[in-house]
Amino acid sequence: MSHERELQKGALSLAESLVMGVAGTAPAYSLAATVTTLTAAVGMMAAPSLLYSGLVMFGITLSFIHLTRINASAGASFTWVSEYVHPLLGFLCGWSLLVASAVFMVAGSLPAATATLALVAPSHLQDTVWVTAIAAGWLIFVGLVVLKGIKATSYTQVSFTVIEVGTLLALLWAAWRVPAAPGHVLSLSLFSLHSFAPGQFVAGALISLFFFWGWDVTLNLNEETEAAETSAGKALFFAMSITLLLYVGFTAACQHVLSDAQLQAAGTNVIYVLASRLFPAPWSYLALLAVTLSTVGNLETSILQFTRTLFAKSRSGVLHSRYALLHAQWKTPWLATLLIVVLGLVFLALASLSPTVNLIVKDSVDAIGFQVCFYYSLTAAACVRRFWGEAQGPLEWLSKLLWPAASGLFLVYIGVTQLPQFDRITMTLALGGILIGILPWWINRRSPA
Repeated sequence: MSHERELQKGALSLAESLVMGVAGTAPAYSLAATVTTLTAAVGMMAAPSLLYSGLVMFGITLSFIHLTRINASAGASFTWVSEYVHPLLGFLCGWSLLVASAVFMVAGSLPAATATLALVAPSHLQDTVWVTAIAAGWLIFVGLVVLKGIKATSYTQVSFTVIEVGTLLALLWAAWRVPAAPGHVLSLSLFSLHSFAPGQFVAGALISLFFFWGWDVTLNLNEETEAAETSAGKALFFAMSITLLLYVGFTAACQHVLSDAQLQAAGTNVIYVLASRLFPAPWSYLALLAVTLSTVGNLETSILQFTRTLFAKSRSGVLHSRYALLHAQWKTPWLATLLIVVLGLVFLALASLSPTVNLIVKDSVDAIGFQVCFYYSLTAAACVRRFWGEAQGPLEWLSKLLWPAASGLFLVYIGVTQLPQFDRITMTLALGGILIGILPWWINRRSPA
């Protein structure tokens, strides 16, 4: 194995980086997992909630874009918050991403398993042992692909994402051609802020935030991207724009075609239910394939975020240097990759003791949402701190200071309002998972590796 400290520079093109950003949000998986929950919470305001939550998230996106232009680092949020806010907060920022990615090994692999079983063995869908075994298989497969190198990872991701996005676009095209008896009559007036009832906007934002997590994998890969200072930011902007349009358009399409009863009955199978209304079998099964590939692709980007963040933290000396070791041939953080796969398998084994898959996924998603609020808001703070006093003109004030600050504060508010709603398990994963990071930070300060 190699002791080099540089990832494979220039391995990813702008187009490949863009695909990684889209895949990081896992459009098909996010829509399948959350559309019915969102419509149950806010009704006809589901699509507007996604639109405005996306605009809030663009403030965080701008923070990442501006910061990577002056400091392209695989550590991304960890590096910037450490340098521009405080080293401890930077450590916890990176730690929260590590915890969120590790927890997602369960939240992502289990839906991949259920989607796979829905395609090949639907009679085992409620069997926790079968679901866990298939999930473990997917996790090992994705871990091996990531270990093999960033180009192998990219080729896999491109093929998955083309099928996924192509299927969603086909469904969108077909949905708006439905001529009669729509599920709901949609109107542009719904997108007015005045259409939200009191408390409805926050309720929608709480759920919508899960849709948008993961696009920042593009910045964790900036050391491996051509002309990282500019290409990674461009890829991130276009990836966010594409996913925002997909989310708003698809959610509106579901409400256009399906009634409230059909939406609620669909549960996490809403993409297949919509496809079944629009296309005859076997074409409707493409929806199940899209969700499966989306979920597996999201597992891949989560492993990439974990390994690149752990690599950067180890390289900087705040964690043991062993995790910065690169494979001599593949130039990947091999030990960090093995660690996240092993952690995922351990978590899956523990999750198999739970009575239902849905409960596991719900607790995991809630915990991840809190951790995302934590490290995204700190990244916004780093942007404001770095560019305070340097921004010139209204456009720079808006993009470097005002928009990131407003988005960061909103995420803080969302995170704080989430906490009282958590049960003990979710609270332990969400808040405890971050606070326990103080222990390795303290140990490493006393005896640096």
